[in-house]
Amino acid sequence: MAIQKFEDLLVWQKSRDLAVSISNNISEGFDRNSNADFARFLYIALSSNSEVRSMLYISVRLNSIGKQEADELIERTNEISKMLHGLIKSIKN
Repeated sequence: MAIQKFEDLLVWQKSRDLAVSISNNISEGFDRNSNADFARFLYIALSSNSEVRSMLYISVRLNSIGKQEADELIERTNEISKMLHGLIKSIKN
């Protein structure tokens, strides 16, 4: 199958799915009965965020995305990581 648009790229599809996983895990964890469960789901969201970052590095190596664009998106994943770590810390205290 020829790639007609960026949505056809497997790396884009995987990154999109992982981004959905991040928000779904935050949502599911929030509705759990304990902070320990919430934290567990936040750690899963954190792992999905790391996978998105990894996919961006892979995309640059495959020339699927420009380095500048990837760097901007990687910075966003770093910000999300900081927010998730902060939230985990706040509910553990």
